[in-house]
Amino acid sequence: MSALVVRGGRVIDPARAIDQVADIAFVDGRAAEPDAEPPAGTEAESFDATGLLVVPGLIDLHTHVYWGGTALGVDAGALARRGGTLTFVDAGSAGPGNFAGFRAHVIAPSPVRILAYLNISFAGIFAFSRRVMVGECADLRLLDMVSCREVAAAHRDLIVGIKVRVGRAAGGASGLAPLDMAIEVAEALDLPVMAHIDQPPPSRRAVTERLRPGDILTHCFRPFPNAPVGPGDAVRADVLAARARGVVFDIGHGAGSFGFDTARTMIAAGFLPDVISSDVHALSIDGPAFDLLETLSKFHCLGVDLPALIRAATAAPAAALRRPDLGTLDPAGVGDATLLELVEGDFSYVDVDGATLPGRTRLVCRGLIKAGRWLQRPDASE
Repeated sequence: MSALVVRGGRVIDPARAIDQVADIAFVDGRAAEPDAEPPAGTEAESFDATGLLVVPGLIDLHTHVYWGGTALGVDAGALARRGGTLTFVDAGSAGPGNFAGFRAHVIAPSPVRILAYLNISFAGIFAFSRRVMVGECADLRLLDMVSCREVAAAHRDLIVGIKVRVGRAAGGASGLAPLDMAIEVAEALDLPVMAHIDQPPPSRRAVTERLRPGDILTHCFRPFPNAPVGPGDAVRADVLAARARGVVFDIGHGAGSFGFDTARTMIAAGFLPDVISSDVHALSIDGPAFDLLETLSKFHCLGVDLPALIRAATAAPAAALRRPDLGTLDPAGVGDATLLELVEGDFSYVDVDGATLPGRTRLVCRGLIKAGRWLQRPDASE
């Protein structure tokens, strides 16, 4: 029996309302209760985490990591340390026609966990690049509900929902038809839908009114048009109604879907996102999204406190995924942890419209623990 003991860090586990300086031992792949020591006789490695945050392994609910199989895919393993992420959730890069390849060639050999929303479009997001941009829902011939249902059912260990991109860019003149089709498939499988919105039509209101409890509206703090704020900086009624019935609001930053003005207005109105995700892909990995920690850092500089930030990247996405074993340091969980440092300095952040936000803090990953073992050891030279 072996153990790893992370000592003296600030342990934040929102799923269990823990926020305290404590030691956390990982014994045989599982986290122990705070300050519990490994059993007598256990060979234990000790790491001094004084000054660091020790949090459950971060979950990025909206990413695109079908690297090599789609033009927008990035390498999850290479990005994990930079973003502090141990669970990447791919948001519909693959559809029924190519999910088997995603599973065999990317998910299976990945050093980090990858789960997926299956795209309602047979080909997934097949033409997303700087030179070629064709929405996968623009041609309804690509949307086969029977194929989507069959593939999702066959891969239920990895598929956590159905993804649909709605809007003029992703759907052309298809309107709400792709969303209705995705919801019907999801209903047949008892799965949630993750709905993307971009430029109207359809309107944000038409989309939110269709979403069910547990469905996810991603790009929820997008700038005008289809923004969640209306005249007088009021949160729009359809957005409030959707939250009241249990729709999950996810940031999904990306290259075109997060604006500081929208965020400031929503935060001032007391409407925080349920989940903060990066929507990292080939066109956002070098800015403006970069990774999950960059997105979380922006919200910290906008005034959101650390426990709320950590919840939005741990307990909240785990609940949306229906995976209580993720996003927590509970002994019954998977034994994942991210070690973070809140660095002070002069930083500048950018949104999708090029607006800048000066900030005094940045979250930086200092170590990754997967199933109770170091995936990435802290480097004292950093």
